Amino acid sequence: MNIERIFRRYGRKISAVDDNGNVVCSAECFVQPLRYKNKMYLEGTPTEIGLNESGYYLFLAPAGYSIENAADNGYLTDGNNEYHIDRYEDIYVGEKIYFRWAIIRLRFPDSYPAYNHFT
Repeated sequence: MNIERIFRRYGRKISAVDDNGNVVCSAECFVQPLRYKNKMYLEGTPTEIGLNESGYYLFLAPAGYSIENAADNGYLTDGNNEYHIDRYEDIYVGEKIYFRWAIIRLRFPDSYPAYNHFT
């Protein structure tokens, strides 16, 4: 089975938003919580599968997904949640990008007061 077909069939729609609030890309992607199964990580939220550590998620997207525009001051959204991109990389097969992955975390834009150093 072709990897793009897997994304289309099983993924959910995730939009990349730039720092101006414009949607630059939307596609079916995967967002899954990062979980740890050993007892080294004592903080976090216990889940049925393992341990969910501090709102971090693994993000997988098809090769053509434009994550660069959302990586600096933008974000990813599924319509309900917003995610900040901590790190991303391309996965290659030969010379061709096969898919893209990122470590993302929940974004809380309204949790801090706005700071304006010009006033």
